[in-house]
Amino acid sequence: MRRLIIGVMFTATIAGCATMTVSSHIERDVQFADFATFEWGPPDALPVGDPRLDNNAFFRDYVMGAIEKELAGKGFRQASSGEPDLLVHYHASVNQKVDVHEADRPYGYCYQDCEPRVVEFEQGTLVVDIVDRRTNKVVWRGWAQDTMNGVIDNQDRLEKQVSEGVTKMMKLLPQGGATFR
Repeated sequence: MRRLIIGVMFTATIAGCATMTVSSHIERDVQFADFATFEWGPPDALPVGDPRLDNNAFFRDYVMGAIEKELAGKGFRQASSGEPDLLVHYHASVNQKVDVHEADRPYGYCYQDCEPRVVEFEQGTLVVDIVDRRTNKVVWRGWAQDTMNGVIDNQDRLEKQVSEGVTKMMKLLPQGGATFR
């Protein structure tokens, strides 16, 4: 029983220590200062992969609201008329992952009683694409990944995690050219 309790505590600690990873790709030679306006591209036809998010109307609002806020902070404004410079699109997915903590054994060290530990967790990925409307080419892609254990069923935590991921991701987006009056 003691081993079970220690294993559960270890699993909870490892899953809780996972950190959000964020990165982006910028198309070479693109001048973001030349872009001022954006609009939403067509929604993703693929399901998120988890009915708790596929059927959660607030999730879409969290994602779109966070992206719009960060784009405005970067000097882009939502087009009110005419053709926008950029189209914005996002993809989200949730997958079950398994991690085995035994990789350090060949180096002579291990966790607790040196027994391999298997940790199962939900991993969420959010990808944001920004497309040059004129060329239909993705000019910037950002992504964030993090564990989703205990997040999907808690609206406050879900909103916070979406906001954190989008904020970190958008820090990697170059400044746009919109002027506000």
